[in-house]
Amino acid sequence: MYDVSYAIIPIPIWYYLVLSSLLFCIGLFTVLSRRNAIGILMGLELMFNASNINLVAFNQRWGITMTLQAFSRASNIASPVGQMFAIFAITVAAAEIAIGIALIISMYRHYKSVDTESINLLRW
Repeated sequence: MYDVSYAIIPIPIWYYLVLSSLLFCIGLFTVLSRRNAIGILMGLELMFNASNINLVAFNQRWGITMTLQAFSRASNIASPVGQMFAIFAITVAAAEIAIGIALIISMYRHYKSVDTESINLLRW
């Protein structure tokens, strides 16, 4: 049997950056081109996920072990800070989606449509 543990090659960080920039651009295009409120929320979620990929990628490359510095072998342990930031961002995005869906349901009940251009709430 061959031991392949020495052949672990890290993925370059620009792969993550290209992926996250593509996701962000797709999400931005979705937000700017859709008239449906649910489609706009889906685009916002893509943009949030792109930022989460950046957080985790930068943590994987330049993470600092801040919570484990009191231990003598802390330099061998990867930092969980980027993953914690990503989980926090996912939690905020879930709360944003819950509020957004509640607003869309309220909008549908009142206007019988989820088309954002058909709503003239601020017009006289």
